[in-house]
Amino acid sequence: MWNQDYFRELINPGAIGMVHLQALPGSPAYEGNLAAVTAAALTDASALFEAGIRAVMVENYYDVPFYPTKVPAETVAAMTAIISSLSNEFPEMAWGVNVLRNDAASALGIAVATGARFIRVNVHVGAMVTDQGSIEGKAWETLRLRRHLEADDVGILADVRVKHARPLAERPLGEEAQDLRLRGQADAVIVTGAATGSGASAQDVITVREALPDCPLLVGSGMNASTASDFFPAADGCIIGSALKVTDPDTGKPVVSVAKTVEFLEAVQNTQSKGCS
Repeated sequence: MWNQDYFRELINPGAIGMVHLQALPGSPAYEGNLAAVTAAALTDASALFEAGIRAVMVENYYDVPFYPTKVPAETVAAMTAIISSLSNEFPEMAWGVNVLRNDAASALGIAVATGARFIRVNVHVGAMVTDQGSIEGKAWETLRLRRHLEADDVGILADVRVKHARPLAERPLGEEAQDLRLRGQADAVIVTGAATGSGASAQDVITVREALPDCPLLVGSGMNASTASDFFPAADGCIIGSALKVTDPDTGKPVVSVAKTVEFLEAVQNTQSKGCS
């Protein structure tokens, strides 16, 4: 499993940016032009890179409503093609894959095919009640598949009490986090708020840190430049998406802002510096 030093070096300067893919083939909102989806992803990746982000997660964000587990072949094919384009254009980036809602097997396959460094698994252990119904973690399958694919260097970033969900049988948060790391063998643990863009609880981050003092720990939703100081030094980093976006006046769609990303990274670095002083 990853340690904090390795993780901090991988996501330096403390944040994983997001490329939210426009709707892919087969999704209700797909507009029939995969080249345009790829171009939009490259534009967002370019903005993140220009601002200083060096680790990026790619997910099929607009494929709502999501399949609860296994996605169809066309989704895997499209994501593989797009992430290959992204990694070829930006080889300096550490790329990650999240196949929503919870297709860890496809995420691992895409990572192996594209050279991605990590995947996100929303429900890795336990069981959650979600808008897709009940989803059960399959850590035993995911870890064995990773070994079968000889992909032990692909990290598993896993959520504890993931957003848009509730535990089927809630236990103390620290206990759930320990099972995720120690029994599920997650390489890093993610703490989120209730929904995309909603703030995680600083106290939840502290609780998980106390339960897992040596585990790489990420804030997975709702952080922005003004709230970054609430989460460090307990967290090792964050996953940041919505807070970095503005509306493109030509398309009306959200796009990554270089200026907002620079502002956010400066806030994170200032907070981390104070925490080390």
